[in-house]
Amino acid sequence: MVDVQGTVADGFGPVRDAFAANFTRHGERGAAVVLYREGEKVVDLWGGTKTPDGGEESDSGEVPDGGEESKGGREPWTQDTAQVVRSVTKGVAAAVPLLLHQRGQLDLDGRVSTYWPEFKAAGKERVLVRHLLAHRTGVPVLDTPLTPDQAIDGISGPLAVAAQRPVWEPGTAHGYHAQTYSWLLGELVRRVTGRTIGRWIAEEIARPLGLDLWLGLPEEQRGRVGRIAAVEPPAAPASAGPRLRPKRSVAEAYRDPESLTRRAFAAITPVPDENDPAYLAAELPASGGVATAEALARFYAALIGPLPSARTVRSGGRLFAPATLTMARTEESAGPDQVLVVGTRFGLGYMLHGPACPLLGPGSFGHPGRGGSLAFADPEARIGFAYVTNGMRRGVTADPRAQALVRAVRTSLATLEA
Repeated sequence: MVDVQGTVADGFGPVRDAFAANFTRHGERGAAVVLYREGEKVVDLWGGTKTPDGGEESDSGEVPDGGEESKGGREPWTQDTAQVVRSVTKGVAAAVPLLLHQRGQLDLDGRVSTYWPEFKAAGKERVLVRHLLAHRTGVPVLDTPLTPDQAIDGISGPLAVAAQRPVWEPGTAHGYHAQTYSWLLGELVRRVTGRTIGRWIAEEIARPLGLDLWLGLPEEQRGRVGRIAAVEPPAAPASAGPRLRPKRSVAEAYRDPESLTRRAFAAITPVPDENDPAYLAAELPASGGVATAEALARFYAALIGPLPSARTVRSGGRLFAPATLTMARTEESAGPDQVLVVGTRFGLGYMLHGPACPLLGPGSFGHPGRGGSLAFADPEARIGFAYVTNGMRRGVTADPRAQALVRAVRTSLATLEA
């Protein structure tokens, strides 16, 4: 039995129960969940070990059978443990162009090439900033993938996406830009502000709000970061019935090396070591963020409303003005995803509630991370939610551990409002 640490406010007991159950039912290794409601923290839980005991991912991104023990012993997860959160980073990074627009520094309906002239090459002269945020640019893949060293050098990525010919006419379809989002968004922000996106987040978001959140981990913070590893879920009991398997089209897309699905996730080849200090120090807004669950929940709470305990920031602790919040969660892309194959919904930089990515309710917006983590806000429920894990499982958008916690939040709110 895992000793779950932390606190929950009255009425949120179901979240504690679901969090504890994840360790026995779903093979959780180390994790944390934090919930803000109306700007105040009402759930703060953590448990397990800082280092999972599963194997590593293979170069294909699949979880191998068995696998050697991860290095680093059995150090317990603590309240201040931070973790690589993969694509949850996209939701944090998306706030940057929206805030730049809010401040009058970026036109979301302007062409990307207005700010980044080289980007108009190879048929991309009509790509708009909003296309980039809504995964409509048509550049989810690279004809020549980058090596891990090239991916983090700050030069090769922007050059590659600027030269890449779109695989569909920009603006006419959407498909998840799993890795290329890093260089598309990062270079746009650098061209507009003169700062790297990691520095902008640190100076304009993380420090003012007191967030333990980094895009480009400082060396002095490395000791706080847990190791991630791929893990297999426990075998289901016979009484549970047959396990759900991906639809054949989805499974085939992940197996086919020529599919947009495989090519999008393989834009960095071979798969980088996400525990490598050099990777942690890099600024990859698609996948390289490091954060505590507390920081992510607090970030989303600040997007939708003021935080009473926040340091001085614009709008009294609230990041998004009402108009910006509306833009963030207004549907820009919906339907068949050219990369993920299933139907997905995106606002401007954020995944929206739907079958592929169930969040709290219709107005929720946020972002999952491949393998498990999830963070989002729900303005109607006045909720900022974050779940962070170090045990990476198959799947991109709807991890069963995260979904169990979301259902528990829904149950708690329904009981409180009854």
